[in-house]
Amino acid sequence: HQMLEAGINYIDTARGYTVSEEFLGYALEGIRDKFVIATKSMSRTKEDMARDVEISLKNLRTNYIDLYQVHNVPPSQMAQICAPGGALEALLEAKAAGKIGHIGLTAHSTETFKMALDMDWVETFMFPYNIVENQGEDTIAKCAEKNIGFIAMKPLAGGNIEDATLAMKYILANPNCTIAIPGMGDAGEVYQNAAAADAEGLTDADKAACEKIVDALGKNFCRRCGYCAPCPKGINIPSNFLFANYLRHYGLADWAKSRYFSMDKTAKDCVGCGTCETRCPYELPIREMLKKVAMDMGEA
Repeated sequence: HQMLEAGINYIDTARGYTVSEEFLGYALEGIRDKFVIATKSMSRTKEDMARDVEISLKNLRTNYIDLYQVHNVPPSQMAQICAPGGALEALLEAKAAGKIGHIGLTAHSTETFKMALDMDWVETFMFPYNIVENQGEDTIAKCAEKNIGFIAMKPLAGGNIEDATLAMKYILANPNCTIAIPGMGDAGEVYQNAAAADAEGLTDADKAACEKIVDALGKNFCRRCGYCAPCPKGINIPSNFLFANYLRHYGLADWAKSRYFSMDKTAKDCVGCGTCETRCPYELPIREMLKKVAMDMGEA
């Protein structure tokens, strides 16, 4: 209701976001028609995708979903999705039946992004775009040329960018960006993001601040997407990096260490198997990064 009051009418969720669809279905009772609802599924086959569409409709308490997306597609899975018996068949049938309005893709791979531009069924594409991740700008411009909606995920780089207003201004200053999807946990963040969307364009001071953020973060940082899980040793890898960030950047050393050492498994428990690195869409050197966490926390 606060989003509606602030003029925000787009909601992003997914089958994989635990109870998100159910909670949103409850919250949208009576006002569903005021919002554009987008969800997504990791299913790759027709049977599984058809089942997920029905679950999403039930969870969201609606008879139609504005945008249904194939979730986190690496290049190697594109052929399966598009082949006979693939997920696309189910989505096209659901669209013909009026159960969904549009079909999109989400990915962390620039190769997938480029492939999607040549597929006439792709109506939207979701990809990371923020102050420190602008590697897709040229492809985003091509989205605009082809009338494909571009959805900017990770606008705060997984929480690594502290200045949310600056982060939103940066993204929305790009005319080829259709929409950004920052997470919002309370009313204050709702109104803050709405105000950022109404703000003037980037000033010289804003641009200088962006450069400082780029210099500080570089490219090797965790976006907390969770795709590295599960760790065979039970380490919550994103939480390890989160508490290390609080230690390093926020002046909260005591709090960060208390939360860090309350976990059953910490960075010191990493055995270096590398399973997590095979799953990370950003190809991060997670093992080396965990060693640094252990060192910073006084475990090594």
